[in-house]
Amino acid sequence: MDNKMKEKSIQNKAKKKKKQEIKIPKIVEVKKIKISKRQKALENKKTKLTVKARHTKWAPVWAVLRKYGMGKRIHPSRMTKHRRSWRRTKLHIKPRKQRKSHFG
Repeated sequence: MDNKMKEKSIQNKAKKKKKQEIKIPKIVEVKKIKISKRQKALENKKTKLTVKARHTKWAPVWAVLRKYGMGKRIHPSRMTKHRRSWRRTKLHIKPRKQRKSHFG
């Protein structure tokens, strides 16, 4: 009877040790996807346009109310830092290349 108790306690200790062992995950190398120059240029152009689209000198009325409260009468342009106009300043982004029609 005494031997069976000792065996069980030894087995329980062995199980606890197995649970305590830390499993180290295998490190897998990730292959980089090759992106063409044309694709990179297009992505850069899009990011530039999205940034410049946010650089306008206006804000919605509800944003002013939310920031300053009902009592304040402030022009929405105070909330935005950058001023940009489609007439005054151009972005100088090259247009995309189109196939010449006379080549077929």
